[in-house]
Amino acid sequence: MNEDKLKGQWKQLRGKLKSRWGRLTDDDIEVADGNAEYLIGKLQERYGIAKDEAMKQLRDFNSGL
Repeated sequence: MNEDKLKGQWKQLRGKLKSRWGRLTDDDIEVADGNAEYLIGKLQERYGIAKDEAMKQLRDFNSGL
């Protein structure tokens, strides 16, 4: 996953993140501010998935951009 790409396009991605992962709150997305590790942790917390699965989902999301 290219974290620089994630950080660089953060404002544009916020809406896409909310539509993909509706359980993430606006605060979650605001605090993440492009930080992939934080976002992975929130995905784990909100969806009850393992870190590997959260990383895979975020990687798949990122590659589809």
